[in-house]
Amino acid sequence: MTDTSTVVFVAHTGQVSGAEKMLLALVDRASETGHTVVVASPAGALAEALPDSVRHVPIPELGLGGQRGAARVMAAGQMLARWWSAGRTLRPLVRGAGTATVVNSLFALPATRIARPPRGASWLVHDVMASGRQRAVTRLGRGVVRRAVACTDAAAAPVRAAGIDVELVPYGVPWPVEDFGRSTVHTPPVVGMLALLTPWKGHRVLLDALALTPGVDVELAGGSFPSDESYVAELHERASEPDLSGRVRFLGHTKLDDALRRWDVVVSTSVLPEAGPLAVLEAMSHGLPVIATDHGGPTEFLRDGAGVLVPPGDPAALSHAIQDVLADGARRTVLGSSARAKIGAEHNISITMPALLEALIG
Repeated sequence: MTDTSTVVFVAHTGQVSGAEKMLLALVDRASETGHTVVVASPAGALAEALPDSVRHVPIPELGLGGQRGAARVMAAGQMLARWWSAGRTLRPLVRGAGTATVVNSLFALPATRIARPPRGASWLVHDVMASGRQRAVTRLGRGVVRRAVACTDAAAAPVRAAGIDVELVPYGVPWPVEDFGRSTVHTPPVVGMLALLTPWKGHRVLLDALALTPGVDVELAGGSFPSDESYVAELHERASEPDLSGRVRFLGHTKLDDALRRWDVVVSTSVLPEAGPLAVLEAMSHGLPVIATDHGGPTEFLRDGAGVLVPPGDPAALSHAIQDVLADGARRTVLGSSARAKIGAEHNISITMPALLEALIG
């Protein structure tokens, strides 16, 4: 148990992706258990999704998008100013008696350090620190971290290497849920991907794989950051080329269950390791076969027959995996059953969420 009366969550973005879905679940849990909850984040879908009982405090965007070259250098300078501004806004929120501070992204760590919460902050690690930029931001913010909590060994390992103690608590998703697995596939078969349209998620790899996979459609569900506008345009241009024309649908934000009912296979094609993509767990819970790149959290989620792993950045390998899974109904059934069993045993949110909140604020 804890003597915390107020929990301040700090998010670097106003968009809603897997990390923000987990934040919203934590907000609900903290509110249900009697805590006063404050969420500091940029304006956007995240703030709009908060319960009426939760106070929202707007802060600037705290991360870099997909800028390149000189634009990225300029954006980095602007980010420093935003961290300082956000830190000043956070200071009166995090310094009250009985207040626990939870940072939902490494890009929010420097602003939280500027705010100087007396008890330090807990860091919920949603990223695998694979880039020099991520490691640099961690060095800037690590002085505020009193504890870190990670969802997978892949996410925990580089944080430990940076000299920060890490507790491992798995992500969870609602369970039990309806099984959407099918013995037959749609006509034409549909491959789905749920992820923000940002370069490191690897949508281009999927589109290039689809070009090698005749007779199959793909649906891309998810929004995008304004700074990734050129990348989104690139994806639309690739989708309009003759080898893909008419086979790619961009859904934007959509209801997950509606999309999963239309999909025969779910893919996660990140070109950089992900800590624990929630979309993979959600698809597994509904019994859909999942194909993912063999690094980060998906390696842990899909091992022992719970899914199919392919090398990162390899359209040919991804195409072969998609064709093999679509052609074999018995294999799809086994993959879906194994995935659901793993969710029930390890990722039931009614068990993982109380443990996660206690690890963060206890």
